[in-house]
Amino acid sequence: MARPLKLEVHESADYLLKSLRQARSAAQAERLRLLGRSPSTITRWLRRYREEGLAGLLEERTAPGKAPRIDGELLEKLKARLDSPEGFASYGEVQQWLEAQSGEPIPYKTVHKTVRYRLGAKLKAPRPQNIKQDPAAVDSNYKFKNS
Repeated sequence: MARPLKLEVHESADYLLKSLRQARSAAQAERLRLLGRSPSTITRWLRRYREEGLAGLLEERTAPGKAPRIDGELLEKLKARLDSPEGFASYGEVQQWLEAQSGEPIPYKTVHKTVRYRLGAKLKAPRPQNIKQDPAAVDSNYKFKNS
């Protein structure tokens, strides 16, 4: 059998309604309402409210995640090299350069995500173009079969 719920709310109803209207995210609004949630979630939220107050309840905590493999001085060197005129021809070349700089292998996927999405950089070497795409390279004597 479940224990009876004992809760002392320190804020006034008006303050809680105002907080609900000013909630910055859906998660905060949902915690203020406490509707449609499992008993264990409500218990966890109420325990946090008792221990830390309303500010603690509404604080959205996120897991810290894994530390980036390319950061600090190595990231600054990579930015400088990407901004330089020689740049890199491929992500594989970036991967080899980073391994030479750091002394440890870095996965291709990590290199690609860091260069493309974290730094927002593109590699300097342009892809080769097909000669047919260049209108100046098309022979002026070329005629279609049905002409």
